[in-house]
Amino acid sequence: MDRDPGLQGQSEQPNSGSGTTDVAGAGAPDSADEATTVEATGDGLIADVLGAPSLAAACEAVLLLADQPLDLVSLAAIVRRPVDQVEAVVRGLSAEYTEDGRGFDLREVAGGWRFYTRADCAEVVSRYVVDGQQARLTQAALETLAIIAYRQPISRGRISAVRGVNVDGVVRTLLTRGLVEEAGMEPGSQATQLRTTPYFLERLGISDLSALPPLADHVPTYGDLGDLVDQA
Repeated sequence: MDRDPGLQGQSEQPNSGSGTTDVAGAGAPDSADEATTVEATGDGLIADVLGAPSLAAACEAVLLLADQPLDLVSLAAIVRRPVDQVEAVVRGLSAEYTEDGRGFDLREVAGGWRFYTRADCAEVVSRYVVDGQQARLTQAALETLAIIAYRQPISRGRISAVRGVNVDGVVRTLLTRGLVEEAGMEPGSQATQLRTTPYFLERLGISDLSALPPLADHVPTYGDLGDLVDQA
């Protein structure tokens, strides 16, 4: 069938500047500047790819979770953007935090980037840490500590199975207070195991774990265990 004469050559007409975009080129910017423009339009294309409102937000979210410095190559792979773009965003965030006088900053250390509290806030942070060491353990912390004491060495996963909840936050508290420590890898799963420390024995006023009340005869209440830890 012959083409409509009115349509012949239409695809060859230059863009008149009316804002019409060639369908063949849609979503494929020719330069980084155009890519930035697409992100700035708020059309959701970039957010859908990142899984975050913006590249800066994506980088912040990942870096907040990192427990050790995260290198730019790994970060770029996670947020699915070029390394040079990620580096520019991370350095920009670091400069922004410093300029705004935030209580935290983003530092480049050991080949990667990580959030730290700002050095100017060391005094107040120190007070918080010291006060936290003196505070009584929560019910959740006492339960977790009791499980570790009687079933050590034991992994976080097994503790969670006993308690029925995630215990990562509670375990971090116990590690920070020096009551438990890492004790190698669990055979098979290779999960990190935990055990009590000599400081735990010191706080309870016992010489070794054999002095703990036998579970078969007597299961101490978590309140009693807390009193021993806090008052010893």
